[in-house]
Amino acid sequence: MKPSPFHPVNLVLGLIIWALWFVLLYGGLSVACAFAPPDAEAGAWTWVNAASLILAFIVAGYLLACAYGCWKATSPPHIAGAEAVNTFISKMSASVYLVSAIASLTLTMPGVFLPPCV
Repeated sequence: MKPSPFHPVNLVLGLIIWALWFVLLYGGLSVACAFAPPDAEAGAWTWVNAASLILAFIVAGYLLACAYGCWKATSPPHIAGAEAVNTFISKMSASVYLVSAIASLTLTMPGVFLPPCV
């Protein structure tokens, strides 16, 4: 759930979601490697990397959906004085969500090339 596209919390919500994803990804990787490490000969194609990539696509998809919702939002017609502020907040929020989506996918890219528990 996300607040109205004109709410100022959207200006930081994408970065908060990205930061939580960062902690979850590397914390989960550490726990998985401590309790059920995959075979070292498997290389990068392990269940740990597959799970992190699937979750990364889910997180990035949500952030992209939020970016699209903020970008397509328009100011309500009954608020004339705050229209410029609402437009700024929604467009800037869309940009922050987009950058957060790209950062969350980039964060998971080592999982494509590197073994997880080496």
